[in-house]
Amino acid sequence: MIAIGDATDHAGAPDGGAEPDPGRTPWLRLPSRFALTGIRTRILVGFIVMLAIATVASVVVAREVLQVRLHERIDDELAQEVNELRRVAAGNDPATGRPFGQDARRIFRVYLNQNSPSNGEAVLTFLEGEPFLRSRSVSSDYRLDTDARLVSRFMGLEDPERGSADTPAGRVEYLAVPMKSDGRILGTFVVAAFTDVLQRPYEDALLATGIVGMAVLLIGSLLAWFMAESVLRPVKSLTQTTRAISETDVTQRIEVRGHDELADLATTLNAMLDRLEQALSSQRRFLDDAGHELRTPITIIRGHLELLEEDPQEREATQALLLDELDRMSRMVNDLILLSKAERPDFLKLASVEMSGLTDELLTKASALGPRNWVCDAVADGLVMLDRQRLTQAVMQLAQNAAAHTQEGEKISLGSAVDDGEARFWVRDDGPGIAPADHARIFDRFERGRGRKSSGGSGLGLSIVDAIAKAHGGRVELRSDLGVGAMFTIIVPVGGPLGARTEER
Repeated sequence: MIAIGDATDHAGAPDGGAEPDPGRTPWLRLPSRFALTGIRTRILVGFIVMLAIATVASVVVAREVLQVRLHERIDDELAQEVNELRRVAAGNDPATGRPFGQDARRIFRVYLNQNSPSNGEAVLTFLEGEPFLRSRSVSSDYRLDTDARLVSRFMGLEDPERGSADTPAGRVEYLAVPMKSDGRILGTFVVAAFTDVLQRPYEDALLATGIVGMAVLLIGSLLAWFMAESVLRPVKSLTQTTRAISETDVTQRIEVRGHDELADLATTLNAMLDRLEQALSSQRRFLDDAGHELRTPITIIRGHLELLEEDPQEREATQALLLDELDRMSRMVNDLILLSKAERPDFLKLASVEMSGLTDELLTKASALGPRNWVCDAVADGLVMLDRQRLTQAVMQLAQNAAAHTQEGEKISLGSAVDDGEARFWVRDDGPGIAPADHARIFDRFERGRGRKSSGGSGLGLSIVDAIAKAHGGRVELRSDLGVGAMFTIIVPVGGPLGARTEER
């Protein structure tokens, strides 16, 4: 029985250098003098760099994978040829129908007659130290049996050998297996594979991968350029709009398109411009109103000074009138200063105040404002965090307004209550009332309600009340109609405004 050595038991590593290492991709750094400032250009450059890295990485990875697959394919094909030789040797001679025995010559002939090598493969056989039969080369005119170095190497084998060698036809991977019988070598079977021929399809696949990658890089770069343009178009519109806005014209608005983050940004900026326009409009209206209100007493004072009489009685009367106008101007200026301070963090000095004591105090102070029927509706218990002086100032302003719009002996009610974490202080009268259309307007500066007689004030009283309530984190509510009186309620949180500074008293 002829024994053909097991190639897998004694297979050696193929000759050649180490596996190619793709290495690490170096970090790309541009010199400062080549710095790119345009956002679209930077997006494009970043996109191109990302695609280029991805393309190179895909080609390198594909090459490594294909190299591994190629070596696996070569190993499988070489082992398959050796297994086919074993199958032939274990069978019967087709010519005689009897086992081959130790006739290596006949085994080689039958094998080569029954098997044709694949493209890029070659089969060699050796008998008695000489080349015997070989397969016809399919892909190369180069003959391995003419290479004296390889032939001497094959004929001197005593164990199977898996190796490689460089030849004029390229690198060759081979598997050489000696045929033994009773410890004697009858012949040597060699199957070889030309790697350059076998890897051509893989090289074509790598080339196709590279071409596709470059095409994707080119098309992706063009798409990135146009996409960056479409993304940055709202930013350009924003820039143009903001450039068109001046200190006196804030009517320009940014066009909102879509529902993405840029659309949200444009919507937010438009809302900010709305608030800015409203603030500027309110500022202009305030300056106009303040100028108008101050112009009247100034005109009165100037006119009387120009016509000042020599008569002592006339002079005394004129002096009294001028002093009254100056007092009104001083009160108006003080009120404007107070309103300007309402937005400052130190406008309030908060402390814990007992509700019942504060309510009694408010009623006592209000009773001195005029001969009215001052009544306490309700008194709340508990503590509330507020500025006692500022709140007293607001309630007294409401009480003074109620006294100015009622007759002697008419009822004016004050009260306090605590409900759902809010403290309420109200002033209620039975005067002529306020039209519903004027409820919001009367809290504006220099505005007065229609249907209520003029109290001779500056028109800033309710604005001050509203500012004090808002400074406490609260609000002012009004319930009124023409002919049914009015009820003003100051509502503040029991715990004070969020984040406010407190003082112990």
